[in-house]
Amino acid sequence: MKFIKILLGVVATLVVLVVIGGMILPSERHVERSIVVEAEPAELFAMVNNFREFNKWSPWATYDPEGTRYEFSGPDAGVGSTMSWSSEHPNVGSGTQEIIDSELNTMVKSKLTFEGFDTPSYASFILEPADGGTRLTWSFDANFDNMIGRYMGLMMDKWVGDEYERGLARLKEQAES
Repeated sequence: MKFIKILLGVVATLVVLVVIGGMILPSERHVERSIVVEAEPAELFAMVNNFREFNKWSPWATYDPEGTRYEFSGPDAGVGSTMSWSSEHPNVGSGTQEIIDSELNTMVKSKLTFEGFDTPSYASFILEPADGGTRLTWSFDANFDNMIGRYMGLMMDKWVGDEYERGLARLKEQAES
């Protein structure tokens, strides 16, 4: 009987620690990666401001090239341009991305809504002159309003950052060829 009481005490303590930990973890996460591309800002801007160009370099396009369904709406490029995707592949999933802000040759910001998540996330591309070309920074901002999301946020830099590095490398290769 004493062992059961100790075990219940340990389990209760662990539950309390997990709940408190989830409450004190930050709800906002920011991930970004940068690369210098030997190309003019206008060339890169055309690649990131148009969802119809996105899958030519997107890291996620390689996971399920035959099974992912895409739908485009709004203008071809710029504010209001929207891409929705749907895939059974766990690394792709389903969602919608819409360009919500675009400044010629300097910045593109989009809102992402993933199936199964209520809170949207945001991705941005910042283009800046750099020695040898253009520095392109791709960032991702998410807000987690629950404990599970906050714990998932601990892995966000690894999960999203690795994919952003792959995507930027593919974009660089395409732009420089």
